[in-house]
Amino acid sequence: MKKILIIDDSALMRTVLSDIINADSRFQVVDKAKDGIEGLELLKKNTYDAVVLDINMPRMDGITMLKEVQKAKIRAKIMMASTDTKEGAKVTMDALDLGALDFVHKPDRASECRGEDFTKHFINTLAAVAESKAPTISSKAFSFEDAKESRKVVELVTKSASKITGNRIVAIASSTGGPRALQSVIPKLPKNLKTPVVLVQHMPEGFTASLAERLDSLSEVKVKEAAEGDTLQPGWVYISRGGKHMHIVKSGGKSTIHYVDGPTREGVRPCANFMYESLMESDYDEICCVVLTGMGADGTEGIKNLKSKKKVYVIGQEESTCTVYGMPKAVATAGLVDQVVKLDNVAQEIIMHVGVN
Repeated sequence: MKKILIIDDSALMRTVLSDIINADSRFQVVDKAKDGIEGLELLKKNTYDAVVLDINMPRMDGITMLKEVQKAKIRAKIMMASTDTKEGAKVTMDALDLGALDFVHKPDRASECRGEDFTKHFINTLAAVAESKAPTISSKAFSFEDAKESRKVVELVTKSASKITGNRIVAIASSTGGPRALQSVIPKLPKNLKTPVVLVQHMPEGFTASLAERLDSLSEVKVKEAAEGDTLQPGWVYISRGGKHMHIVKSGGKSTIHYVDGPTREGVRPCANFMYESLMESDYDEICCVVLTGMGADGTEGIKNLKSKKKVYVIGQEESTCTVYGMPKAVATAGLVDQVVKLDNVAQEIIMHVGVN
């Protein structure tokens, strides 16, 4: 049974979240704290399989606590659960940069937390975090200087990639651990990349725009949350909007973004399977599919179906560099992967495969 620590300043919320967690036989809440100071002391003395952390708390808030956890070199698996996280997408991105593995938006009223939708989402997120690898201790978030340094590595690769021909596209899928993993991939891509990049990261509505802004600030390529009707262009990264399924469709002879509402698939929305399958009818000669860290198997079925119609090259993230070795494992187990690479090498393999102008 997985041991869970809850850190939240509301006594009622601590009780409600405990009830949800303890109702699942896989988990048991073994400790609770009312602020970051109490939580930090517990983390210094005990080991937990996962920590549920609020953001807004007196004495020491969640962001400050994450910084203190890093300073103390504590390798804790933390998920954020806060009413802040709905509009406070930037705060959530800060939390993910500081080592939090995932997050849920907590309803404003404790009574709403008992609803089936929230309960299911909360437990699924907790399960992913509990199964994750604890983050490595890092004293700082990824910066523009890191990006410049990492791009030197791909300069040599870029020279040999200028000879590649054909109409290609890169399609990336990521989930738990993805926002941080993407900082090791997207900022290394050169602005003269020969292809567009489409990307599904499992996130709710409101957060994908913040993720796009953060990646854009670190990158040479342009990164945006894809808008309905966007025409795909080389050197641009289009991140699917949270809460909708992104399809790539032909319109006026060009490949454009089209969003579809509808039920979740693989328990998620956006779902990478839809993105991959929509490319079956595209004008691209070859699709470079990249599957990064994440829980579950999203991407596998879509790539399998895509391979029945198109030439596809699949890059899977190597297990030791994944926060959760779920999605890359599923695509590898299905025999669909052409190459397995460590996270730091994903960008250069993309460049080598799709080329530069």
